[in-house]
Amino acid sequence: MIEIPTNNSDQLTYLALGDSYTIGEGVSDSGRYPNQLVAKLNSETEKIWSTPKVIAQTGWTVEELEKGINRAAIEGETYDLVTLSIGVNNQYRGLPISKFNEEFENMLLQAISFAAANTNHVVVLSIPDWGVTPFAAKSERNKSKIADEIDAYNRLKSKICEKHGVTYIDITAQYRSFGTQPDMLAADGLHPSAKMYGLWAEKLFEKVQLINY
Repeated sequence: MIEIPTNNSDQLTYLALGDSYTIGEGVSDSGRYPNQLVAKLNSETEKIWSTPKVIAQTGWTVEELEKGINRAAIEGETYDLVTLSIGVNNQYRGLPISKFNEEFENMLLQAISFAAANTNHVVVLSIPDWGVTPFAAKSERNKSKIADEIDAYNRLKSKICEKHGVTYIDITAQYRSFGTQPDMLAADGLHPSAKMYGLWAEKLFEKVQLINY
């Protein structure tokens, strides 16, 4: 593969695309996983990373993320790392998974373009199973149905990532283990706490530190 240079100079750059899990609903900016990842990279590697650019909002589906990217007007810009965490709101709203299939692949291709067409610099996170949370219990949601649907979404995401040679990180199993613990959740009993995001940042760090920059 021909390496296409990115538009950074002294500091490496990071674009985080997603929804509430990326914007860090209920936590401070420093508690978000993109910010925790950069802090860890800056303290434990020789490379220097700038503050991550985050394009994400609570409630966003893939289609809404696409609109958010367009509003951000970053077409033509490239980054040394791009992460993508999306899909939970497609599942939550009961949108057709066939629609997600096409939309996610298009979004992944867009993420790859932001990484200067270098698939080694793109990482996708699986969808956490929010069905294990107190929020889901209070709303009397069917936990088994949620789990089955999220598994189906994640199988699709993993398959598309494999097709395009992009790293896929499973955080779902871990979330199912810890997502019932109060200290792993924000005050709303649904979104992750900074402590939970720290576990995601650790998984990302393991991959990112191996990338040749």
